[in-house]
This record gives sequence, structure tokens and C-alpha cells, in this order.
Amino acid sequence: MKGLRDDARMLLNTSEGQRVLEDLQARYGFYTPTFSADPYESAYREGQRSVVLFLMSLLRDEPQREDFDG
Repeated sequence: MKGLRDDARMLLNTSEGQRVLEDLQARYGFYTPTFSADPYESAYREGQRSVVLFLMSLLRDEPQREDFDG
């Protein structure tokens, strides 16, 4: 996973990468509730949001669950 994290940082820590990440955050519900009366719609929205959260997690320095071998 270390290689993926390094690659993501290289791409997303540029001004262009930051613009893309900001667009994904706005477009896929990072700043808005994902709740809908339709549970399938809620799941769909949360799935989109989780991709943005994953990309953001690659930019953090703390160890991730995937970094541990146990």
C-alpha cells in the first residue's frame, strides 16, 4: 500500500490534484449529508463519499489498517 500512497501524494499534492480532489469532494457529498428516504440512494451516496474519504486517507501520514500485517 505504501507505493499507492506515494503515488496518490505525488498526484494529489499538486495544484491540479487539489482542484480535482476539491471537485470530487463537492460533487460526491463530502460536505453534505448522504441520507435519503430511499435506503438504496443513501447507500449509493455513501459509496461515492467513501471513495473521496479513501483518497484523502492516502494523503495522511498516520498508519492505515492496510499497513499492518496482522
